Amino acid sequence: MDPDTLDELDRQLVHALQLDARAPFSRIAEVLGTSDRTIARRYGRLRSAHRLRVVGLPSPKHLGLTDWFVRLRCTPDSATQIAAALARRPDTSWVSLMSGGTEITCIARTRGRSDAEGLLLHKLPRTPRLVSVTAHSLLHPMAGTAGWPGRMKALSDKQITELSWQPPPDAQAPAEPDESLLAALAEDGRAAFPDLSRATGWSESTVRRRLDQLRAEGTVYFDIDIDPLLFGCASEAILWLTVAPAELRTVGAALATHQEIAYAAATTGPSNVVAFAVCRDGEALYDYLAGKLGALPGVLSAETAPVIRRVKRAGAPVG
Repeated sequence: MDPDTLDELDRQLVHALQLDARAPFSRIAEVLGTSDRTIARRYGRLRSAHRLRVVGLPSPKHLGLTDWFVRLRCTPDSATQIAAALARRPDTSWVSLMSGGTEITCIARTRGRSDAEGLLLHKLPRTPRLVSVTAHSLLHPMAGTAGWPGRMKALSDKQITELSWQPPPDAQAPAEPDESLLAALAEDGRAAFPDLSRATGWSESTVRRRLDQLRAEGTVYFDIDIDPLLFGCASEAILWLTVAPAELRTVGAALATHQEIAYAAATTGPSNVVAFAVCRDGEALYDYLAGKLGALPGVLSAETAPVIRRVKRAGAPVG
C-alpha cells in the first residue's frame, strides 16, 4: 500500500469520521462491510504516522470567542522560527509559510475586546525581523464548516445516513464546557471515556452525558486533521477575495459547493472573503481561478498566495 495515498477503504474511513468523529470502529466497520479490527488498524496506521488526527474544538460562536485571520511579513531568515513559535500557541491554528518565505498566516482565537487588543500588541512574536502584522476578524463562515467537500465523497447516501451523528434524546440540557475536557479533546478527539474521566475528574457516565450535551448544542465540534497530499492534492493556496457586498451570500453559497474550497469565511479588511483552496497541482489551481471562481458574479478581484508548508493545521503542530 502506497503510504502517500489513500485507498478506497481509507477514504471511506475518513468520510465516516467527518460524519461522526467518535463513532465506534465496530459501527463504522458494519456500515462499510469490513471488520472492526481492520478499521482500527487503518486508523492506527494513519494516526501513528501523523497523517490523520481527530480533534475536538470549541465553537467560537457559542463561547463568545473571536477568530482572527493574521498575516505577518518578516525577513526570510526568521520565517521558520516565527511560524514555529506561533504553532506552539494553544490559541492558533492553520499556521502556514506562504510564497517567497517571507509571509506567515494563521488563525488566532481571542476572548473579548481586551484579549483582541492584546493580540497585536503583546501576544505575537516580538522581533525586529517581523516587518508587519495585520489581523482581520472572521465574521461569518461560508464553506467547509462540515469538512472539506473534497474528502467527503467516498460514501453512498445510505452510508452517510447510517453514520451521521445524531444527538441522543436526553442531550438537550445546556452544559458549560470544562477546560480540562476541551484540552483533552483538542489533543485527541477520539480519546476513550476512561481517559476523559481521568482528565476531568468526572465519572465516565458524566463525561458521556456532558459531551453529548456539548455536541448537541454545537458548543464542541470535531475536525479531521489530514494531509491533502493523501488525496493527491499537492497545491494549497490562500485566496483573498473582494466581493460586492450584495453578492456575499450568493458567493458564499457557491463556494460551499466547490470541492476545491476547504474553508471560506467573510472577513473584515480590504478584501472581504478569505478562502483556503486545495487542488491537485498548480495547473488545477489555475483552472479553478479562471473557471469556477472567476465565473461567480460579484467576485471583483482575487489575491492568491501558494502555501509552501503547513506548520500547524487544526490540531497540534505538523510533525
